[in-house]
Amino acid sequence: MKQDWHEEEFECFVALGESTTAGGWSSSRDRCWASRLSALISDVQSHPVRLINSGIGANVISTRSPSYEHSGKPAGLERLEKHVFDHKPDLLVVSYGLNDARGGTPPTQFAEDLSILVGRVRDNCDPVIVLLGPYFVTDFSVGGQAWSRADISVFEQFNRQAATVAQALSCLFVDLLAGYDGKPWLVHHDGVHANDVGHLVVAHRIFEKLVQNCSGLARHTQALEESIPPWRDESTLQADYGH
Repeated sequence: MKQDWHEEEFECFVALGESTTAGGWSSSRDRCWASRLSALISDVQSHPVRLINSGIGANVISTRSPSYEHSGKPAGLERLEKHVFDHKPDLLVVSYGLNDARGGTPPTQFAEDLSILVGRVRDNCDPVIVLLGPYFVTDFSVGGQAWSRADISVFEQFNRQAATVAQALSCLFVDLLAGYDGKPWLVHHDGVHANDVGHLVVAHRIFEKLVQNCSGLARHTQALEESIPPWRDESTLQADYGH
């Protein structure tokens, strides 16, 4: 039987990552993927999940990144205590790779840092960890020289590295490049960040992965199944054709 990653409802969800995690460029806070995912989870639970959005614009995973000096600080590995551990999450979604790739971090080094991050999390708390691949972008020149060191083939390498780390360290992995499917209308006109529709795609891809692997998300609806009052009525539709 397939592993059940979480048999209870989620209590605290932390989103750790960069500017798209923080919300750029959704049209409002409640339209960013972290808020959308929180709403999807809360909708199927008996109580809402608590969301902690720990996204920082231009963030990278490690001080080893070649673009660290140009990045939004502190780096992911520098801020785990206050931005993850202190919240004691039972769900952690980690979104790194986009800026690390654009900033020239070697893919193998990124995988090492991502593995270190997962290890430190596991040493301090025990959430379901979801690793995201990089988002799809349409302009690899945004940000100038410091952030123009990648292309789609590099993003695909980072995607594979994140998937490999997830498999090796018992994390869930979400392939966002596949979710975007190369569609430019899911990207904000700045060429890098998700727009409202892109954020929806991200949230639903993550939610799909969670419900496929965490039975706790079905506990509430299963409890309701024996007491759902009848609400369907197709009689008018049938009467249209004399039935």
